[in-house]
Amino acid sequence: MAHGASALGSAAAPEEIAFDKPVRRGEPILEVRDLVKHFPLTKGVVFKKQVGAVKAVDGISFDLVQGETLGIVGESGCGKSTLAKVLMNLEPASAGSVRFKGEEISHLSGAGLKAVRRNIQMVFQDPYTSLNPRMTVGDIIGEPYEIHPEVAPKGDRAKAVRDLLDVVGLNPEYINRYPHQFSGGQRQRIGIARGLALKPEIIICDEPVSALDVSVQAQVINLLEQLQTEFNLSYMFIAHDLSIVRHISDRVGVMYLGKMVEIGTDLEIYDHATHPYTQALLSAVPVPDPTAREDRDRIVLTGDVPSPANPPSGCRFRTRCWKAQERCATEVPLLATPSWLGGLAKHESACHFAAEREIEQSAAERERGQSAAERERGQSAAERERGQSATERESGQSAAERGTGLPPAPGPGADGPAAGGSSSGTPGPQGPPDAPGAPGAGGTPEAGSGPGDGKTGLTPPD
Repeated sequence: MAHGASALGSAAAPEEIAFDKPVRRGEPILEVRDLVKHFPLTKGVVFKKQVGAVKAVDGISFDLVQGETLGIVGESGCGKSTLAKVLMNLEPASAGSVRFKGEEISHLSGAGLKAVRRNIQMVFQDPYTSLNPRMTVGDIIGEPYEIHPEVAPKGDRAKAVRDLLDVVGLNPEYINRYPHQFSGGQRQRIGIARGLALKPEIIICDEPVSALDVSVQAQVINLLEQLQTEFNLSYMFIAHDLSIVRHISDRVGVMYLGKMVEIGTDLEIYDHATHPYTQALLSAVPVPDPTAREDRDRIVLTGDVPSPANPPSGCRFRTRCWKAQERCATEVPLLATPSWLGGLAKHESACHFAAEREIEQSAAERERGQSAAERERGQSAAERERGQSATERESGQSAAERGTGLPPAPGPGADGPAAGGSSSGTPGPQGPPDAPGAPGAGGTPEAGSGPGDGKTGLTPPD
């Protein structure tokens, strides 16, 4: 087996150029098929004998598309971090296939594995233990250049490290500081800078914000999104926080006990989940509205999570599922698109009885929904009345002015009749009979009344 792996690695080393071929946006850049990782359970000290295996990852298949973010969620112990390590070849796969740009990489070693790791990097969960406390920030970020000197020659490394610090929002002058001199969010930015050093195409983020507070989480997530757009990166984003996963992910995969139970777009998973386990996860998400918390319809799972060393037969979720029947104990459900579903519910789900959840709304929920609908439909009665009044003021006369038939009073400085002049252009009672006087409104030569001289609109004396 070792000889075969070595031969495969040596054979793949000359194919390093194949990893440089471009992949168009929307095409798979990483293809995983039936991936398995079992950790053996042994008995004895001198003569060890395998008596079982922990099935951490057991037959997972998915594609990572160029330029997208694939979120992976699931409860602790379901195999998310093990999956990330196997994809990075930090843990050898027990079986299955992992293809990067069409090339098999799961059994590579030596130069072949070195070429792959330049294109697939990882951001680790704990920013405190993933950085060497004895190394400066410049040494930590520049270490990948020691392994891949072709990326940055020795004379250019200090400048490259400073540029990376600037890209992730840190002062380039921090290059000689040590990790303990930084906060948790700054340390995670250093880890991201190290992952970007070799200009990879895929970054696997293993719970990169779980050890940070909420405000710093938002900063790191926004940074990852900015870098994805700038460098055309593909992410596999592992996390527990479903709201963060929905914010950053294009598609979401749900894992349970080493299996992928459902996968689809963020809208399909969060609003049209069809697997019972996914529905239970979503129902457990905290709601900030206290009144909504009282009325929400939660799914409370009973029983303990089975051991991955001895998983249930058939469907692994059947021991906690309210839909379980005899078929679930004998037949393993495949991750496939159910033919009986339609619309956004028609996506891959590993359940014999996949269906959207029917939630019966409480009276309070219906009332809130109706109030929201009224707000969306338009203005209230008072708002409509105010709108009508404003329209009347803008269109012209008030109701009283319309009743008397009088023109509206001119405002200050408005063009109107002169003092003592009438609107017809005739002199007022206080003006002299032959005074030219300014014509009133409409007192232009064309608007004068009577046989005037055509200039002033006044009748000449006999």
